[in-house]
Amino acid sequence: MTISSAPRLAAGSVPFFATGKRSRDLAQEMGISEAELLDRHDGPEVVRLTASMRELIEALPSLGEVMALTRNEGAVHEKVGPFGNIKISGGVGLVLNDAIDLRMFLKHWVSAFAVEIPDDKGPRRSLQVFDAGGEAVIKIHLKPQSDVTAFEAIRTRFADPAPEPLQVAPARPEPLPAQAFDAEGFRKAFAEMQDVHEFHPLLTKFGADRHTALRALDAEHVRLLPNSAARAMLEQASSRGLPIMCFVGNKGCIQIHHGAVKTIKVIGPWVNVLDPGFNLHLREDLVTETWEVRKPTKHGLVTSIELYAEDRSLIAQFFGVRDEHAPEDGNWRALVASL
Repeated sequence: MTISSAPRLAAGSVPFFATGKRSRDLAQEMGISEAELLDRHDGPEVVRLTASMRELIEALPSLGEVMALTRNEGAVHEKVGPFGNIKISGGVGLVLNDAIDLRMFLKHWVSAFAVEIPDDKGPRRSLQVFDAGGEAVIKIHLKPQSDVTAFEAIRTRFADPAPEPLQVAPARPEPLPAQAFDAEGFRKAFAEMQDVHEFHPLLTKFGADRHTALRALDAEHVRLLPNSAARAMLEQASSRGLPIMCFVGNKGCIQIHHGAVKTIKVIGPWVNVLDPGFNLHLREDLVTETWEVRKPTKHGLVTSIELYAEDRSLIAQFFGVRDEHAPEDGNWRALVASL
C-alpha cells in the first residue's frame, strides 16, 4: 500500500480559502486529498487536532446548534441542530437527536481539523474529520447561533502540539469473497428476516456486496426503477406532505433525515431539497442503478429506494417514516409502487 506524506505549502503561497474554490474541488485539481490540502496550510486558520475521536464527539454538544454535513461522491446531506444523546460502544457511535441522527464508524475517523476561515460576514468555523484516504467523513459547521467560545475551547483542548505531516493511504478496492456466492441460501435467509437491521449481517455471512445481493433476489422483493425515480419520489412526497427518511453515508458516517420534504429544485444534474434544517444535494447523473427493495420484517415488508453508483457503492436510501413496531405506512408503499 502506497502512503503519501504531504509537505506544507511554501511560505507566501495563496491560502486555499483565498482561491474562491471549495476545498474539495481545489484538492481534486491539485491531485491530493482534501485532508492533505488542510494539512499543507501554514497558518492559524487550520489547526490539526489529536486523534481522540471519542472525546471529540462527546464535546460536540457544547457547540449548540450546528450544521452537520455528510457526503459521498453522489450526494450531500446537511442537517441543522444540536448534537446530543450520544452513545458510543466499541468502534460504533450513535447520535439520536430529532434533528441530527448519525451512525458513526470510528475506525474510519483518522484525522481531524479545526478550521476558521476569514470572511466579510464574519469567520466561517468548522470541525472536519477525514478517513485514512483523506476523504471527508463529516464536517460540522458552526451557525450564527453556535457557541464560539465552545469551539475555541475544543480547538485548544484537542490541538496537536507537534503534528507529524499527514500520511494518506489511498483507498483499496474491497476484496472479492473467497467462496462462491450462495444465491439460493441467501434468498432463503433473506425471506426469513424479522428486522431490516439483519440485512447487513446477512451480506457479511454470505460474502456479498449489496449490489450482488439485490440481483439475487426475486421480483417479490426487488424491482429496478428508472434513475429519475428518486426525483419523482421527492416531488410526490413534497406535494402529498408525506414524511420520508433519507440516508446518505460514507465509510465513516451515515446521516439520516426523517420528516417532510417541501422545496425540491433541480439545477443541472443536481436534485436538491432546500428546506429549513435539511438540505439534500443529489447528483442524478452519477446514479447508475435505482432499486425498489422490500425487506421482510415481523411487521410485514419494509420498502426502500436505493441508489447506486457505477462502482456499486450506495449513494442514498429512502424509506417512509415508520414506527418500528408497526407495519409501514401504506401511503409510502403506494407512492413507491407508482414509480
